[in-house]
Amino acid sequence: MPLSLGSPAFVDGGAIPALYTCEGKNISPALTWSGLPETARSLVLLVEDPDAPDPAQPRQIFVHWLLYNLPVVVSALTEAILPGALPAGTRQGNNDLQRTGYSGPCPPIGKHRYYFRLYALDEVLPDLEHPDKAQLMAAMAGHVVGEAVLMGTYAKTGVKVP
Repeated sequence: MPLSLGSPAFVDGGAIPALYTCEGKNISPALTWSGLPETARSLVLLVEDPDAPDPAQPRQIFVHWLLYNLPVVVSALTEAILPGALPAGTRQGNNDLQRTGYSGPCPPIGKHRYYFRLYALDEVLPDLEHPDKAQLMAAMAGHVVGEAVLMGTYAKTGVKVP
Protein backbone atom coordinates (compact mmCIF):
# COMPACT_ATOMS: atom_id res chain seq x y z
CA MET A 1 0.00 0.00 0.00
CA PRO A 2 1.50 3.36 -0.99
CA LEU A 3 1.92 6.22 1.45
CA SER A 4 -1.30 8.24 1.65
CA LEU A 5 -2.26 11.50 3.37
CA GLY A 6 -5.77 12.71 4.16
CA SER A 7 -7.83 14.99 6.35
CA PRO A 8 -11.33 14.71 7.79
CA ALA A 9 -11.63 18.48 7.17
CA PHE A 10 -11.48 18.43 3.36
CA VAL A 11 -11.10 16.03 0.44
CA ASP A 12 -8.16 16.01 -1.94
CA GLY A 13 -8.77 18.77 -4.49
CA GLY A 14 -11.61 20.24 -2.41
CA ALA A 15 -12.06 23.52 -0.59
CA ILE A 16 -10.32 24.04 2.74
CA PRO A 17 -12.90 25.23 5.29
CA ALA A 18 -12.47 28.85 6.43
CA LEU A 19 -11.89 27.65 10.01
CA TYR A 20 -8.33 26.69 9.01
CA THR A 21 -7.53 30.04 7.35
CA CYS A 22 -6.84 33.67 8.27
CA GLU A 23 -10.56 34.29 7.91
CA GLY A 24 -11.28 31.71 10.57
CA LYS A 25 -9.37 30.53 13.62
CA ASN A 26 -6.19 29.92 11.60
CA ILE A 27 -5.79 26.48 13.16
CA SER A 28 -4.24 23.44 11.54
CA PRO A 29 -6.59 20.81 10.14
CA ALA A 30 -6.43 17.25 11.44
CA LEU A 31 -4.26 15.06 9.21
CA THR A 32 -3.97 11.28 8.96
CA TRP A 33 -1.63 9.04 7.01
CA SER A 34 -0.96 5.40 6.33
CA GLY A 35 1.15 3.11 4.18
CA LEU A 36 4.58 4.07 5.50
CA PRO A 37 7.45 2.31 3.76
CA GLU A 38 9.21 -0.25 5.97
CA THR A 39 12.46 1.71 5.67
CA ALA A 40 10.91 4.93 7.01
CA ARG A 41 12.59 6.30 10.16
CA SER A 42 11.03 9.79 10.30
CA LEU A 43 8.49 12.01 8.54
CA VAL A 44 8.47 15.55 7.20
CA LEU A 45 5.32 17.63 6.69
CA LEU A 46 5.44 20.65 4.42
CA VAL A 47 2.46 22.89 3.55
CA GLU A 48 2.90 25.29 0.67
CA ASP A 49 1.05 27.53 -1.77
CA PRO A 50 2.52 27.57 -5.32
CA ASP A 51 0.11 30.30 -6.46
CA ALA A 52 1.51 33.23 -4.46
CA PRO A 53 0.76 36.02 -4.66
CA ASP A 54 -1.65 35.80 -7.63
CA PRO A 55 -2.68 32.50 -9.29
CA ALA A 56 -2.77 34.28 -12.66
CA GLN A 57 0.91 35.28 -12.24
CA PRO A 58 2.52 33.21 -9.47
CA ARG A 59 5.95 34.44 -8.41
CA GLN A 60 6.81 32.23 -5.44
CA ILE A 61 5.95 29.09 -3.54
CA PHE A 62 4.85 30.30 -0.11
CA VAL A 63 5.60 27.92 2.78
CA HIS A 64 2.87 27.80 5.45
CA TRP A 65 4.11 25.02 7.77
CA LEU A 66 7.20 22.92 8.14
CA LEU A 67 7.62 19.97 10.53
CA TYR A 68 10.35 17.37 10.53
CA ASN A 69 11.40 14.31 12.52
CA LEU A 70 7.80 13.29 13.08
CA PRO A 71 8.08 9.77 14.53
CA VAL A 72 6.96 6.91 12.31
CA VAL A 73 4.87 5.45 15.14
CA VAL A 74 2.51 8.44 14.76
CA SER A 75 -0.18 8.28 12.07
CA ALA A 76 -2.07 11.53 12.65
CA LEU A 77 -1.94 15.11 13.86
CA THR A 78 -4.97 16.48 15.68
CA GLU A 79 -6.82 19.61 14.65
CA ALA A 80 -5.39 22.84 16.08
CA ILE A 81 -2.25 21.09 17.29
CA LEU A 82 -0.06 23.35 19.40
CA PRO A 83 3.75 23.19 19.43
CA GLY A 84 3.79 21.64 22.90
CA ALA A 85 1.44 18.87 21.74
CA LEU A 86 3.51 17.79 18.73
CA PRO A 87 4.74 14.21 18.96
CA ALA A 88 7.97 13.76 20.96
CA GLY A 89 11.02 14.42 18.81
CA THR A 90 9.17 16.51 16.23
CA ARG A 91 10.99 19.68 15.20
CA GLN A 92 9.67 22.80 13.49
CA GLY A 93 11.10 24.84 10.67
CA ASN A 94 10.41 28.45 9.75
CA ASN A 95 7.56 29.20 7.39
CA ASP A 96 7.77 32.11 4.96
CA LEU A 97 6.51 34.48 7.66
CA GLN A 98 9.85 33.71 9.39
CA ARG A 99 8.22 31.92 12.30
CA THR A 100 7.46 28.38 13.35
CA GLY A 101 3.99 26.92 13.47
CA TYR A 102 1.02 26.66 11.18
CA SER A 103 -0.01 29.69 9.18
CA GLY A 104 -3.25 29.01 7.35
CA PRO A 105 -4.31 30.02 3.86
CA CYS A 106 -4.69 33.76 3.38
CA PRO A 107 -4.49 34.48 -0.35
CA PRO A 108 -4.39 38.15 -1.31
CA ILE A 109 -6.26 37.49 -4.57
CA GLY A 110 -8.01 34.59 -6.29
CA LYS A 111 -8.31 30.91 -5.46
CA HIS A 112 -5.02 29.31 -4.39
CA ARG A 113 -3.95 25.69 -4.11
CA TYR A 114 -2.41 24.46 -0.84
CA TYR A 115 -0.30 21.33 -0.94
CA PHE A 116 0.17 19.28 2.22
CA ARG A 117 3.20 17.08 1.48
CA LEU A 118 4.25 14.21 3.69
CA TYR A 119 7.69 12.73 3.11
CA ALA A 120 8.96 9.48 4.62
CA LEU A 121 12.71 9.52 5.24
CA ASP A 122 15.10 6.64 5.86
CA GLU A 123 16.75 8.52 8.71
CA VAL A 124 16.04 10.92 11.55
CA LEU A 125 17.49 14.31 10.66
CA PRO A 126 19.82 16.19 13.00
CA ASP A 127 18.52 19.30 14.76
CA LEU A 128 18.53 21.88 11.97
CA GLU A 129 17.52 24.72 14.32
CA HIS A 130 14.38 26.04 12.58
CA PRO A 131 15.39 25.50 8.95
CA ASP A 132 13.62 27.12 6.04
CA LYS A 133 12.34 24.98 3.17
CA ALA A 134 15.60 25.09 1.19
CA GLN A 135 17.66 23.99 4.19
CA LEU A 136 15.26 21.19 5.02
CA MET A 137 15.09 19.94 1.44
CA ALA A 138 18.90 19.90 1.28
CA ALA A 139 19.05 17.84 4.50
CA MET A 140 16.42 15.42 3.10
CA ALA A 141 18.23 14.89 -0.22
CA GLY A 142 18.84 11.21 -0.88
CA HIS A 143 16.74 10.10 2.09
CA VAL A 144 13.15 10.27 0.78
CA VAL A 145 11.61 6.78 0.60
CA GLY A 146 7.98 7.83 0.18
CA GLU A 147 5.79 10.83 -0.49
CA ALA A 148 2.09 11.60 -0.24
CA VAL A 149 0.25 14.76 -1.22
CA LEU A 150 -3.09 16.25 -0.18
CA MET A 151 -4.20 19.39 -2.02
CA GLY A 152 -6.91 21.82 -0.95
CA THR A 153 -8.02 25.14 -2.35
CA TYR A 154 -9.05 28.42 -0.75
CA ALA A 155 -10.23 31.86 -1.85
CA LYS A 156 -11.04 34.60 0.62
CA THR A 157 -14.70 35.29 1.19
CA GLY A 158 -14.32 38.38 3.35
CA VAL A 159 -16.41 36.75 6.08
CA LYS A 160 -14.65 36.01 9.36
CA VAL A 161 -15.55 32.77 11.12
CA PRO A 162 -16.32 33.31 14.83
